Amino acid sequence: MSSHLKDDFTDQLFEAILALESIDESYKFFEDICTVNEIKLMGQRLEVAKMLNEGATYDKIAEVTGASTATISRVKRCLNYGAGGYRLILERVFTDE
Repeated sequence: MSSHLKDDFTDQLFEAILALESIDESYKFFEDICTVNEIKLMGQRLEVAKMLNEGATYDKIAEVTGASTATISRVKRCLNYGAGGYRLILERVFTDE
């Protein structure tokens, strides 16, 4: 975990996220705390990670998600060398698809 990321405010944010009990509650919270664009970009990055994990090409990912090659590259770097967050979620959420 990155030491420049961890602090009391961020811990509080993650505790709040963990307290959400449904997708509907998540929409309500994230709509209040983030801009629509920020939420959409996070969703886009998760889809990019999913598609990279499935072996999709950059061209196909860009076509489907609208993500730039820079974003795709950054997500790929995080998949390969990051903290493991994408891999954790990919295994927990998308293994049965």
